Amino acid sequence: MLPKEKLESFREEFLTLQESVSDASLMSDAREYKKLMRRYKELSGVLSCWDSYLKIQKQIQETKVLQDSENDPEMMALVKEELGDLAEASEKYELELRDLLIPNDPNDEKNAIIEIRAGTGGEEAALFVADLYRMYSYYTEQKGWKKQIIDMNETGLGGFKEVVLLLSGENAYGLMRFESGVHRVQRVPVTESSGRIHTSAVTVAVFPEAEDIDMDISDNDLRIDVYRSSGNGGQSVNTTDSAVRITHVPTGLVVTCQDEKSQIKNKAKAMKVMRSKLLDLQISKQEQEIASSRKAQVSTGDRSAKIRTYNFPQSRVTDHRINLTSYNLDGFLVGNIDEFVQSLRMAWRNEKVNE
Repeated sequence: MLPKEKLESFREEFLTLQESVSDASLMSDAREYKKLMRRYKELSGVLSCWDSYLKIQKQIQETKVLQDSENDPEMMALVKEELGDLAEASEKYELELRDLLIPNDPNDEKNAIIEIRAGTGGEEAALFVADLYRMYSYYTEQKGWKKQIIDMNETGLGGFKEVVLLLSGENAYGLMRFESGVHRVQRVPVTESSGRIHTSAVTVAVFPEAEDIDMDISDNDLRIDVYRSSGNGGQSVNTTDSAVRITHVPTGLVVTCQDEKSQIKNKAKAMKVMRSKLLDLQISKQEQEIASSRKAQVSTGDRSAKIRTYNFPQSRVTDHRINLTSYNLDGFLVGNIDEFVQSLRMAWRNEKVNE
């Protein structure tokens, strides 16, 4: 049964918020205004679905009255068919309402910062970083998001020690957050002459892009160093000290950026990542507190957990958190990952329902 009293109570809250968000004086407090607008949008969606559900219930009652008074067999058959359609629509809206009643994570709407780093496996791991970078780039195109490279550290054979990206678009963090963890690859490396299968690992970390109003960082807590960019030649090498390293002293977090030739631009990009990492640190602590009281199947709190295996000889991809397997590895690596992304998100929301 749907919580009808709770749903109707949202209507009064919505009308109050409608007055509040139109109050120009509130716009001076960006944090509070953003919070009100998020809740206003959330309630608007819930009430729209609730009103559609109530409309269907009214139609069902009216059709049942018609059924009771109808004697013509043909008309009775039509009424029965209409009742079936209405029942199907009612179930659809009820499922949608149950989903909408799960509290949204306000960070889901944010842009996503993705860090892909080579782990165990040497050059083979670096090559797989390049594979994941391309995979996420293709997925970004499919979603209509924008991609910005924040930092990139190439190796000699076409791989990357690390790639840091900003993905901007609707619900980017909400969809990408479950990519955090250890991605294991099993294949014969290009550097292997004997044909033996090697196992390598790459770590992926996903952070919600933090805005100025999300994180207030004291300048006294930061140590900023500048140095000369390094790389394998070409555009990645500078003759000036344009690369920037920022250390957040209280936490020990370190962010570097050398992608731009301008020190000012590199500093701005590095600060964007630093704010996001500090926000993510808060989120991770909250998730770990929750995980200590229950076994979370889908979480972004434990970055050391092996979440997925890419087995090239079998053309297999397996996500170990939800036991989902695909035997279309080639398709997966060109960005067709939405089945996994949506399944992980659904499993996470189901966990929320059961909390």
